[in-house]
Amino acid sequence: MSKNSAALTSLLIGLIFIVGCPSIESKPIESVQAGPTTIESPKAEPSAEPTIESSPQKTEPTKAETPISEPAKPQPKLYVSFHDKCADILKEYVNEEGMVDYDALKKRKLQLKNLLDEFAGLDPNEYNSWPKEDKIAFWINAYNMQLLNIIVSNYPIQATRIRMVFWPPTSIRHIPGIWDTYKFIVMDEEFTLGEIERRFFRQGFTEPRVFLALSYASLSSPPLRNEPYYGHKLYEQLDDQARKFLLSPNGLYIDRNAQIVYISPILKPAWFGNEFVSMYGTDKKFKDQQPPVRAILNFITNYISKEDVSFLEIKNYSVDYLKYDWRLNEQTGK
Repeated sequence: MSKNSAALTSLLIGLIFIVGCPSIESKPIESVQAGPTTIESPKAEPSAEPTIESSPQKTEPTKAETPISEPAKPQPKLYVSFHDKCADILKEYVNEEGMVDYDALKKRKLQLKNLLDEFAGLDPNEYNSWPKEDKIAFWINAYNMQLLNIIVSNYPIQATRIRMVFWPPTSIRHIPGIWDTYKFIVMDEEFTLGEIERRFFRQGFTEPRVFLALSYASLSSPPLRNEPYYGHKLYEQLDDQARKFLLSPNGLYIDRNAQIVYISPILKPAWFGNEFVSMYGTDKKFKDQQPPVRAILNFITNYISKEDVSFLEIKNYSVDYLKYDWRLNEQTGK
């Protein structure tokens, strides 16, 4: 029995060995299979790469947007260089206070004539291609340059005895028909100063501040700038012009003791005051004044001190107009 048991035991051990060998061999096979799984795990990286690529895709639209906003930068294309033609004359013969050296300008009449020829010969198609602001600037410059030419053509002013009863010797009122008789050509069309004023400033462009940009060649006039008006900075220039004029004794004077507000007569309803109603008219303030006067007072509050604004808005006062000085705005003592 013991021999048989020993034989049986040996047989069992042999069977266990034979059966155990495949299980041992299977492990290397599994490990080989597991190896590619571990190596293939970076296949997850392609899914990560699109995520990285997706961020440029998100930023690309922003890059595409930059060229869209850039057309605003090439504003120089809209910049009209015509106004520069007036720069030399204004800089050379007009000082910071708006006083003109008519004597020197008269000696350079050819320079002024050549400039006016540029206005006469401008192609209307070129003018029509300009933005509104450049068109406004053009007519302000045309008006001011033509007025300079009229004064120079009559300088020194010859006063008449009859007119001296009403006007001082150097007054431009001694030049008859200054606004409605003197004719000139702009873009091959005949104009007078009065026609430019009516056609473009009263009826064409709704920008009442232009009336403070026009020179009337007189001491009480808004000062003539020693630079041209430009479309690309027109509103800035008009604001600056209005501020300078209204802060000067010729534009506004508030007598608090007498409770009287004195305003330039060019802002009278009968002169240019009515032109301010459409843009500056109000029913909320200055209720004891007529609509054109309310509009002018409302306009003025944009350019004066807070104390003066407060006075105009809540105090009781009467409105009167300053006396206009028609003497020529000429430089003296040179």
